[in-house]
Amino acid sequence: MIVAKYFNPYTDFGFKKLFGEEGSKDLLIDFLNQLLPTHHQIQQLTFKNPENLADTIAERKAIFDIYCESKTGDKFIVEMQKAKIKHFKDRTLFYSTFPIREQSEKGDWNFYLLPIYFIAILDFEYDENTTSKFRRDVCLKDQDGDIFFDKLNFKFLQMPLFNKQEDELITHFDKWLYFLKNLESFNHIPAILNEPIFQKGFEIAEISHLNGEQYEQYKKSLVQYLEVKNVFDTAFEEGERSGIEKVAKALKEQKVAMRLL
Repeated sequence: MIVAKYFNPYTDFGFKKLFGEEGSKDLLIDFLNQLLPTHHQIQQLTFKNPENLADTIAERKAIFDIYCESKTGDKFIVEMQKAKIKHFKDRTLFYSTFPIREQSEKGDWNFYLLPIYFIAILDFEYDENTTSKFRRDVCLKDQDGDIFFDKLNFKFLQMPLFNKQEDELITHFDKWLYFLKNLESFNHIPAILNEPIFQKGFEIAEISHLNGEQYEQYKKSLVQYLEVKNVFDTAFEEGERSGIEKVAKALKEQKVAMRLL
């Protein structure tokens, strides 16, 4: 039985309910504008078909969590990733090719492209072997670090690395991250989030406001989320245990070898 007051925004249902419906579009715009440069701030958004088909049957298709377009034609793919997957960066780049090809025009086209943003909210750390950064903004740069092409942008938010507490929140963006990371655990609206945009978010996320069908959909989505997390956590623990066993075996073999010298 679900005892939380607010739903989990990392679930498919919760994420799309919070950001992917017409009635919550203002929340998505407000959140995205915290990530975007001044010249690409969004005034209006139109949701597009999240299922993008390849040109041929043999090619793979892409299904986005949220795919939308601003009034000026800028494209936005917004993804909530629950667990680490193999070739994550490759998959991200592959997904970004669909809004690129979508812009091609028949006939006399001069290859002009409108900006594309891929925003990934990650419930895991994907770059554990490098310097961990909560937020990574990526675009095409040359060998001197100067921007070569500013119309293809990737923004990754590794949520496990965001650990600010309520008294440490400074920016509006900080508040959004605090809201998303802790929503399911709140039993009331914290004073620092008691402003119109978050009040609406809490109202949408309150489980008691869901109708019967929505509640059932959320329960199924929550079970799927927990199953994915359980599989990942189990794999990590087994991998960690395996690593420890390998180190112990190596140390034992080393001791044996030293006695024989």
